[in-house]
Amino acid sequence: MAPLEDSEIQTRLQALEGWSLSEGAIEREWKLDDFAAAIAFVDRVGELAERANHHPDILIHGWNKVRLTLSTHSEGGLTESDFALAALIDGLS
Repeated sequence: MAPLEDSEIQTRLQALEGWSLSEGAIEREWKLDDFAAAIAFVDRVGELAERANHHPDILIHGWNKVRLTLSTHSEGGLTESDFALAALIDGLS
């Protein structure tokens, strides 16, 4: 899967709520009720990522915040897989 062109990235990014472009990746942060809710959210993201065979970078910080960063490392940029997984993750919220 080839990396997307900048114009394609901007178009796809506009269709996602809360995601932003950051250093060649897309990322979004969630603030959950507590640490247990953050861990449960990460578990649900992990299940989606495994099914998609596409895995985000995950940061849990501040006891209740989760930041997900998506890019296709093997392609050196953003691909359709990143935006497809982002949309699936948004369905969890």
